[in-house]
Amino acid sequence: MSRWWKGLTATAGPRHDPEATDEFATLSSLTLLPGRLRLRVGVVSVRGNYREHNEDNFYVPGKRSVRHDSFGDIGGGGHGEGEGGAMTLDPSNLFIVADGMGGQQAGEQASLMAVELIPRELAKRLPPDQSEPRRVQEAIREAVAEVNQEILGSSGTITEFSNMGTTVVLAQFRPDKVYVAGIGDSRAYRLREGRLEQLTKDHSLADALVEAGTITREELPTHKFKNVLYLYLGSKDARSGPEDFRVMDVHVGDRFLMASDGLTGVVTDDDIAKILGSVDDPHQAAVQLKNLALDNDSKDNITCLIVHVVSDGLPAGNS
Repeated sequence: MSRWWKGLTATAGPRHDPEATDEFATLSSLTLLPGRLRLRVGVVSVRGNYREHNEDNFYVPGKRSVRHDSFGDIGGGGHGEGEGGAMTLDPSNLFIVADGMGGQQAGEQASLMAVELIPRELAKRLPPDQSEPRRVQEAIREAVAEVNQEILGSSGTITEFSNMGTTVVLAQFRPDKVYVAGIGDSRAYRLREGRLEQLTKDHSLADALVEAGTITREELPTHKFKNVLYLYLGSKDARSGPEDFRVMDVHVGDRFLMASDGLTGVVTDDDIAKILGSVDDPHQAAVQLKNLALDNDSKDNITCLIVHVVSDGLPAGNS
């Protein structure tokens, strides 16, 4: 059993604020290619209008997740989260959104495990100078698979956490490429030159029926199996990690969105493209998308993480 999990089970339960939300101003200090490209990031995660708890979570290098005060010795060396020692294993330019599922506190716990453990497992396997695409994909796949096993093994340790699971969507930026992968129905998109492209696929039973030709794509949004997942972290079928990767060149002006289905389930692709393309501050774009999801009566938690690829020479706020 990992040190992370031992630290958790030594307590009566996760010590977090069940109404936790997190917003932070746009970052402009994440370097992708020194002297040429930089990443600017904005993220919002809220409980929403109906849920009692926020089961979503996210990972941004150097920023605390939604539930960041639950664990002591997670980084080794006795440092708590947010202290210098705990951040030494965190890989740069990795971004994650996770949407937990399960009864009681299980969903919150699974999503938190995903955003805490995937960066650390990936850092063990991915040297900063590794740029060979096959090796990068292998490192991501192995890291996610390891965390899947951790969630599976841990779900039986505490009754409240039984059958817990989480979606995960991640983007790992390297000097010349970005690697995008997802498990579940949290999504990643890229907006390039006005064209929005969905980079991940939903692993729901309804989407599988569309692929099999059993139902039409028009039937998909309202199908009874639309929110029933056959693949997620915490399932035996995810033991090999992500099935599919998108490996793409990174260009100035690219805008990436990662979001839970509390956003993508109620905000249309047209509206996503409009806001991503017209709002130059990624944090403000995330806030606008979150507000639109709330206005559209989203029944779920909402997490929206936006990454802009900008030229190092441009003034802040432009891309």
